[in-house]
Amino acid sequence: MSRPGPISPVVAGVEVVRPPATGAEGRTSAATAVAVTADEPVLPGHYPGFPIFPGVCVIESVRLSALAAPPPGAGALALAGVETARFLSPVFPGDELAVELEWREVAEGWRCTAEVATGRAVAARTRLRFTGARPPAEAQAVEAQAAEPHVTEPHVTEGEGAR
Repeated sequence: MSRPGPISPVVAGVEVVRPPATGAEGRTSAATAVAVTADEPVLPGHYPGFPIFPGVCVIESVRLSALAAPPPGAGALALAGVETARFLSPVFPGDELAVELEWREVAEGWRCTAEVATGRAVAARTRLRFTGARPPAEAQAVEAQAAEPHVTEPHVTEGEGAR
């Protein structure tokens, strides 16, 4: 039996600590918290006797955070790519991830830059790219504008007037 939607290796829930708000320069920021517990199914095998939350799961925590705190008016978002990821310190069971998100609209959709910290240090910095459908009313307005006929005025150079 298959489950609808993407399957996540992270079972921890995301708590929105600061809802999305748009500030200067049109960037939207938000903050979430993700508690990494010993119940995470990836921990027994990564690494036996010395569990470390894998980097891919840190990125997944950012993706889940981004979906929980999307920019206003973004519509349904889907991860299109991981543009950058830098892992700076380990994440252990019992850590709470403080995820700071910054959204910016780009030609391909949305770019989400994130800093992930534990109580000890910054654990990762990553930038994800999301695609998403425009909300229906906005999509209709864009389609209507594109369908309007474009009339160009004839170009008349100086000295060429009606004779």
